[in-house]
Amino acid sequence: MLRAQARELTRAEILSKQTQQLIENMREAMRDAPGVGLAAPQIGVSLQLAVIEDREEYHVKATPEQLAERGRRPVAFHALINPKIVATANPGVEYFEGCLSVTGFVAVVPRHRRVTVEFLNERAEPVRVEAEGWYARILQHEIDHLYGKLYIDRMHMRTFCTVENFEQHWKSMPTAKVVAKLG
Repeated sequence: MLRAQARELTRAEILSKQTQQLIENMREAMRDAPGVGLAAPQIGVSLQLAVIEDREEYHVKATPEQLAERGRRPVAFHALINPKIVATANPGVEYFEGCLSVTGFVAVVPRHRRVTVEFLNERAEPVRVEAEGWYARILQHEIDHLYGKLYIDRMHMRTFCTVENFEQHWKSMPTAKVVAKLG
Protein backbone atom coordinates (compact mmCIF):
# COMPACT_ATOMS: atom_id res chain seq x y z
CA MET A 1 0.00 0.00 0.00
CA LEU A 2 2.85 2.43 0.78
CA ARG A 3 4.18 2.10 -2.77
CA ALA A 4 0.90 2.62 -4.66
CA GLN A 5 -0.71 5.89 -5.69
CA ALA A 6 -3.75 6.52 -3.51
CA ARG A 7 -7.07 7.46 -5.08
CA GLU A 8 -8.79 10.83 -4.79
CA LEU A 9 -11.94 11.29 -2.72
CA THR A 10 -15.20 12.70 -4.03
CA ARG A 11 -17.00 15.53 -2.23
CA ALA A 12 -19.62 13.08 -0.96
CA GLU A 13 -16.91 10.75 0.36
CA ILE A 14 -15.16 13.62 2.15
CA LEU A 15 -18.36 14.64 3.91
CA SER A 16 -19.31 11.08 4.83
CA LYS A 17 -19.37 9.96 8.44
CA GLN A 18 -16.81 7.27 7.56
CA THR A 19 -14.23 9.77 6.27
CA GLN A 20 -14.85 12.16 9.15
CA GLN A 21 -14.20 9.29 11.57
CA LEU A 22 -11.08 8.30 9.61
CA ILE A 23 -9.72 11.86 9.98
CA GLU A 24 -10.32 11.74 13.73
CA ASN A 25 -8.69 8.30 14.00
CA MET A 26 -5.68 9.57 12.04
CA ARG A 27 -5.38 12.60 14.33
CA GLU A 28 -5.30 10.33 17.37
CA ALA A 29 -2.80 7.92 15.77
CA MET A 30 -0.51 10.79 14.74
CA ARG A 31 -0.57 12.29 18.24
CA ASP A 32 -0.06 8.90 19.90
CA ALA A 33 3.03 8.15 17.80
CA PRO A 34 3.88 11.13 18.18
CA GLY A 35 4.35 12.56 14.70
CA VAL A 36 3.76 15.76 12.74
CA GLY A 37 1.95 14.12 9.84
CA LEU A 38 0.19 10.94 8.83
CA ALA A 39 -1.08 9.85 5.43
CA ALA A 40 -3.94 7.40 4.97
CA PRO A 41 -1.76 4.85 3.10
CA GLN A 42 0.39 4.60 6.25
CA ILE A 43 -2.56 3.04 8.06
CA GLY A 44 -3.58 0.81 5.16
CA VAL A 45 -6.15 3.10 3.52
CA SER A 46 -5.41 3.97 -0.11
CA LEU A 47 -6.98 7.46 -0.17
CA GLN A 48 -5.45 10.87 -0.88
CA LEU A 49 -5.88 12.04 2.69
CA ALA A 50 -3.28 13.24 5.17
CA VAL A 51 -3.34 15.01 8.51
CA ILE A 52 -0.72 17.45 9.77
CA GLU A 53 0.00 19.10 13.09
CA ASP A 54 3.30 20.36 14.47
CA ARG A 55 2.62 21.12 18.11
CA GLU A 56 4.76 23.56 20.08
CA GLU A 57 5.51 20.85 22.64
CA TYR A 58 7.39 18.94 19.89
CA HIS A 59 9.89 21.82 19.64
CA VAL A 60 11.24 21.66 23.20
CA LYS A 61 14.16 19.35 22.37
CA ALA A 62 15.44 21.65 19.61
CA THR A 63 17.63 24.66 20.26
CA PRO A 64 16.47 28.10 19.07
CA GLU A 65 19.23 27.90 16.43
CA GLN A 66 17.92 24.56 15.14
CA LEU A 67 14.34 25.86 15.01
CA ALA A 68 15.50 28.95 13.10
CA GLU A 69 17.68 26.93 10.68
CA ARG A 70 14.72 24.71 9.83
CA GLY A 71 12.11 27.48 9.81
CA ARG A 72 10.10 25.46 12.29
CA ARG A 73 7.01 26.95 13.90
CA PRO A 74 3.86 25.35 15.31
CA VAL A 75 1.25 24.28 12.72
CA ALA A 76 -2.37 23.79 13.75
CA PHE A 77 -4.10 20.49 13.02
CA HIS A 78 -5.62 20.20 9.57
CA ALA A 79 -6.54 17.59 6.99
CA LEU A 80 -5.38 17.64 3.38
CA ILE A 81 -7.53 15.85 0.84
CA ASN A 82 -6.53 15.39 -2.80
CA PRO A 83 -3.52 17.72 -2.34
CA LYS A 84 -1.41 18.99 -5.22
CA ILE A 85 1.86 20.88 -5.04
CA VAL A 86 1.33 23.68 -7.54
CA ALA A 87 4.54 25.70 -7.01
CA THR A 88 7.95 25.20 -5.42
CA ALA A 89 10.94 27.39 -4.58
CA ASN A 90 14.46 26.95 -3.24
CA PRO A 91 15.20 23.29 -4.02
CA GLY A 92 17.86 21.31 -2.22
CA VAL A 93 17.26 22.42 1.37
CA GLU A 94 18.58 19.49 3.40
CA TYR A 95 17.68 18.30 6.89
CA PHE A 96 17.27 15.05 8.76
CA GLU A 97 13.81 13.54 8.38
CA GLY A 98 12.09 10.50 9.84
CA CYS A 99 8.83 8.69 9.19
CA LEU A 100 6.26 6.78 11.20
CA SER A 101 6.41 4.05 8.51
CA VAL A 102 10.20 3.62 8.86
CA THR A 103 10.45 3.85 12.63
CA GLY A 104 13.76 4.22 14.42
CA PHE A 105 15.65 5.73 11.47
CA VAL A 106 16.39 9.15 9.99
CA ALA A 107 18.30 10.51 7.00
CA VAL A 108 19.11 13.79 5.31
CA VAL A 109 16.48 14.54 2.67
CA PRO A 110 16.59 17.42 0.17
CA ARG A 111 13.28 19.26 -0.16
CA HIS A 112 12.03 22.62 -1.41
CA ARG A 113 12.09 25.38 1.19
CA ARG A 114 8.79 26.81 -0.12
CA VAL A 115 5.73 25.15 -1.64
CA THR A 116 2.25 26.16 -2.63
CA VAL A 117 -0.29 23.41 -2.11
CA GLU A 118 -3.94 23.24 -3.13
CA PHE A 119 -6.24 20.75 -1.42
CA LEU A 120 -9.68 20.21 0.01
CA ASN A 121 -10.21 20.42 3.76
CA GLU A 122 -12.40 18.10 5.85
CA ARG A 123 -15.48 20.14 4.80
CA ALA A 124 -14.61 19.62 1.09
CA GLU A 125 -13.72 23.32 0.77
CA PRO A 126 -10.81 24.34 -1.46
CA VAL A 127 -7.72 25.60 0.37
CA ARG A 128 -4.50 27.10 -0.95
CA VAL A 129 -1.51 27.17 1.39
CA GLU A 130 1.85 28.83 0.83
CA ALA A 131 4.25 27.17 3.23
CA GLU A 132 7.92 27.48 3.97
CA GLY A 133 10.51 25.89 6.20
CA TRP A 134 9.55 22.83 8.20
CA TYR A 135 5.86 23.10 7.33
CA ALA A 136 6.76 22.94 3.63
CA ARG A 137 8.86 19.85 4.38
CA ILE A 138 5.98 18.15 6.20
CA LEU A 139 3.60 18.88 3.31
CA GLN A 140 6.04 17.43 0.77
CA HIS A 141 6.65 14.35 2.92
CA GLU A 142 2.95 13.59 3.41
CA ILE A 143 2.02 14.29 -0.22
CA ASP A 144 4.82 11.92 -1.28
CA HIS A 145 3.05 9.18 0.69
CA LEU A 146 -0.08 9.71 -1.39
CA TYR A 147 1.93 8.98 -4.54
CA GLY A 148 3.77 5.91 -3.26
CA LYS A 149 7.04 7.60 -2.29
CA LEU A 150 8.91 7.42 1.01
CA TYR A 151 11.67 9.67 2.29
CA ILE A 152 14.14 6.83 1.74
CA ASP A 153 13.55 7.30 -2.00
CA ARG A 154 14.86 10.88 -1.74
CA MET A 155 17.46 10.64 1.04
CA HIS A 156 21.23 10.93 0.86
CA MET A 157 22.03 7.23 1.31
CA ARG A 158 25.15 7.72 3.43
CA THR A 159 23.21 9.75 6.03
CA PHE A 160 20.72 6.96 6.82
CA CYS A 161 21.12 6.09 10.50
CA THR A 162 19.26 5.07 13.62
CA VAL A 163 17.63 7.73 15.75
CA GLU A 164 20.06 6.79 18.54
CA ASN A 165 23.06 7.35 16.25
CA PHE A 166 21.61 10.68 15.12
CA GLU A 167 21.03 11.80 18.72
CA GLN A 168 24.55 10.82 19.75
CA HIS A 169 26.58 12.06 16.77
CA TRP A 170 24.71 14.41 14.45
CA LYS A 171 21.84 16.21 16.21
CA SER A 172 23.84 19.23 17.37
CA MET A 173 25.71 19.62 14.08
CA PRO A 174 24.39 21.79 11.20
CA THR A 175 23.03 19.53 8.47
CA ALA A 176 25.39 20.93 5.82
CA LYS A 177 28.32 19.86 7.97
CA VAL A 178 26.89 16.33 8.33
CA VAL A 179 26.44 16.03 4.56
CA ALA A 180 30.00 17.30 3.97
CA LYS A 181 31.42 14.75 6.44
CA LEU A 182 29.46 11.81 5.09
CA GLY A 183 29.47 12.99 1.46
